[in-house]
Amino acid sequence: QVQLVESGGGLVQPGGSLKLSCVFSGRSFNLYKMGWHRQAPGKERELVASIGSGGISNYADSAKGRFTISRDNAKNTVYLEMSSLKPEDTAVYYCNAVAYLSAREYWGQGTQVTVSS
Repeated sequence: QVQLVESGGGLVQPGGSLKLSCVFSGRSFNLYKMGWHRQAPGKERELVASIGSGGISNYADSAKGRFTISRDNAKNTVYLEMSSLKPEDTAVYYCNAVAYLSAREYWGQGTQVTVSS
């Protein structure tokens, strides 16, 4: 059974930075594609960034140049470093794991990020 636990959210001023972490509990972290998604009030959940087991990443246009996703396969952890944050980045950020073999998905409980002065 896979469990994902996010941390690192909080309140930050516009232009500030935050680093989110997601710890994967379970077997074979390297057999999962990891991602960060977010959901703002009244909006649908959207992909922010994802990263494969080999480190290849992709980003939503809104995240390019400001966010960096990374993973530490030795620590079973995926990170999202966010900089130049904007009020429109305010959302609950969710960690996601998708198994390469079965496509089964797992979600964390989410961590709130609020960008406000």
